[in-house]
Amino acid sequence: MANLNAFIDALFDKHQSINEYLPDISEAHLFTDELIKVLFPNNPCDKKEQYRLRFRELELALEGLMISLGNNSAGHPGKVTSQFFSEVPEVYELLVKDAEAIYRFDPAASSIREVICAYPGFYAIAVYRFANRLYSAGVPVLPRIMAEYAHARTGVDIHPGATIGKSFFIDHGTGVVIGETTMIGDNVKLYQGVTLGALVVKKSMSSTKRHPTIQDNVIIYAGSTVLGGETVIGHDSVIGGNVWLTESVPPHSVVYHTSTVKIRNSKDQDYYTDFSI
Repeated sequence: MANLNAFIDALFDKHQSINEYLPDISEAHLFTDELIKVLFPNNPCDKKEQYRLRFRELELALEGLMISLGNNSAGHPGKVTSQFFSEVPEVYELLVKDAEAIYRFDPAASSIREVICAYPGFYAIAVYRFANRLYSAGVPVLPRIMAEYAHARTGVDIHPGATIGKSFFIDHGTGVVIGETTMIGDNVKLYQGVTLGALVVKKSMSSTKRHPTIQDNVIIYAGSTVLGGETVIGHDSVIGGNVWLTESVPPHSVVYHTSTVKIRNSKDQDYYTDFSI
């Protein structure tokens, strides 16, 4: 017990030296969900005054999160909050285009409302677009909390620092990873398991472009990996499933992985089935 008490005392003293304050994670998650719900409600509010009040509550929630950052904040909490909400109409229009793109290209989608309320890809994109505005404003920590919340809910990991154009489509979503310095153009479609990552991971490279550039109208199919800050996928290209790319490809390229099919005979039976994993 003496050892435990000594540990508790030492831990308490250590915590007193913390100078980087963090927002309440549960409040950040609540703000994220409420923001999406207010913009894309399942059912409309009865009164316009009530709807305005919900926006005001969101403003107060964000300002509270900014205040909780203390001196680490990107600026005056009220000013940052005001700037963020002044950009909400623009982000909303981008998200409408994202939803339309998903509906247009996914034959399984029965309506845009279904895309908005049920598709994990759309939710991940929506959270990214708002987190990206806070990230671009220099707000610390909070954009990552929002992004990781969407990651936990959807399996889609989009760093808030990534740059993503209009009409973005993530199909299925699970396992998609988009790194911090990735640049994605307009009308790009990604399928599950796609990684847009860094070729070399070194702390010294934190301020450099480490992730690829995906130009307009590119499709990248399931399980493909594109790595490197100098790697550029030219516009109107198609990257097939399970492709590994660390070099640029020109516009209008088609890149695919070739599978080898071998018909086994009875003598091969044990060789192909008796694995120990």
